[in-house]
Amino acid sequence: MTVKIEQSWQNLLKEEFQKEYFINLADFVKEEYKTQTIYPKGDDIFKAFDLCPVNSVKVVLLGQDPYHGVGQAHGLCFSVKEGVSIPPSLRNIYKELFDDTGKKIPDTGNIEHWAKTGVLMLNATLTVRAGHAGSHQNKGWETFTDAVIKKISDEKENIVFILWGAYAQKKGKIIDESKHYILKSAHPSPRSAYNGFFGNKHFSKTNLFLKSKGISEIIW
Repeated sequence: MTVKIEQSWQNLLKEEFQKEYFINLADFVKEEYKTQTIYPKGDDIFKAFDLCPVNSVKVVLLGQDPYHGVGQAHGLCFSVKEGVSIPPSLRNIYKELFDDTGKKIPDTGNIEHWAKTGVLMLNATLTVRAGHAGSHQNKGWETFTDAVIKKISDEKENIVFILWGAYAQKKGKIIDESKHYILKSAHPSPRSAYNGFFGNKHFSKTNLFLKSKGISEIIW
């Protein structure tokens, strides 16, 4: 089957797209789009990949599900479309970014410029039913995104993996820590941000590591 995704990812993942679980997943997702309101829109499912080709990846930021509210999700973890109210977790991310680097807090929740500067902003599940968080979990997306993480871990080196919260950290167990730099903390959600997310300095730590390896820094 052919998946509409940026060419370098198409080449890297072509065998994955032929596997039975992915074919079943694709059939499920197609049917859901026909019968339900699904986010993000179809053209944005693989936007994280489209904005950050394989050779551009310096950082992998791992989220869980797309936002399930109207007009929020656009294919990048933690980011929302222009004009959409900034979600609480992203507000906390901005607060930590300011405290860590002094970068002015933006007035938009669209952070796709992170992707364009080398951050693969990957959700574990790439689609969701409107108003139903987690509704497309355990349908095959997690197997696919595990394969993506393993491909990056196996075939690249000196990638920064940013794992916020227990879910991301569990998923990150397939990363080769001898080749890559892994940053872990609590999740930025209001429930847990004060239990270890604030003060993690992951933005500056990321760039210090990249600089130490002669890799251009992320423009946060």
